[in-house]
Amino acid sequence: MTTTSPTSELHLASSPLPAKGGRDRGGRLKLGAGQQLKGGPFTYASLIIVGLGSILPLYWTLVAASHDQQRVLDNPPPLVPGGRLWSNLRSAWEQAHLGKAIVNTVVVAGCITVATLFFCTLAGYAFAKMKFRGRGFLLTAVIATLTIPPQLSVVPLFMMMSNIGWGGKLESVIFPTLVGAFGVFFMRQYLLEALPYELVEAAKVDGANNFRIVWSVVLPVARPAMMVLGMLTFVQAWNDFFWPFLALNQDNPTVQVALGQLSASYTPDQSIVMAGALISTLPLLLVFVIFGKQIVGGIMSGAVKG
Repeated sequence: MTTTSPTSELHLASSPLPAKGGRDRGGRLKLGAGQQLKGGPFTYASLIIVGLGSILPLYWTLVAASHDQQRVLDNPPPLVPGGRLWSNLRSAWEQAHLGKAIVNTVVVAGCITVATLFFCTLAGYAFAKMKFRGRGFLLTAVIATLTIPPQLSVVPLFMMMSNIGWGGKLESVIFPTLVGAFGVFFMRQYLLEALPYELVEAAKVDGANNFRIVWSVVLPVARPAMMVLGMLTFVQAWNDFFWPFLALNQDNPTVQVALGQLSASYTPDQSIVMAGALISTLPLLLVFVIFGKQIVGGIMSGAVKG
């Protein structure tokens, strides 16, 4: 029988555990402590190709916006930026009244995003953690609205906005989209996994009412999903064209409506149109630069919890 001295026991206890990975019975790779997957040449090549493919449309918009109409339509087309960028940007800004259009779009997209986050988080929490009669039926009804084409509601919605005096005003674009079924379902699915029942019950034991629970418990837990939903909602509201084109007029447009007017002539100048598209894209890039870290963190958090 072998014996171990106290000195050797202390040495074994203080030695770090081996950080070696292996494979489980199913052949899947298991990582040890502190280990990370390392990408090979194929991985980096794929990432470079995907990144270049994502940047290519924006780069072509910049190239087309910096040339004149004739040069853009040449075969082969130009591949490097030209010298007419600032003049085309100024022309697009003045012809489409993009200053007012951008302000209107910021107001519309901001109001829709804030309202969607507020109402969808409340509804998602109710469907995920509150027990009430008819919860399953109401959730099914909410999800079923996703199958209804939005074109079917255009005529009655337009008549409703006209009857209450909102024709041609920003209110006609904001209020019909303050809450959406996708946002409710998205927040419900996230809170269903991320928010434990025990945490809600503990808050109730401490005497917190529902609004206190939402403010102190639900919102901190739901913040990653709210960042993702907010970004998706803002981008969708910013790029929306169909309903704003019908509800608003030329004197009070959003960005997409203004760009539609810019290209509505019989022979539109493609370089000016591309310059306007470049201007309308810059605010979205600014939003992603400011909130990109939180958005990516929210996506990764949801992936880990899933």
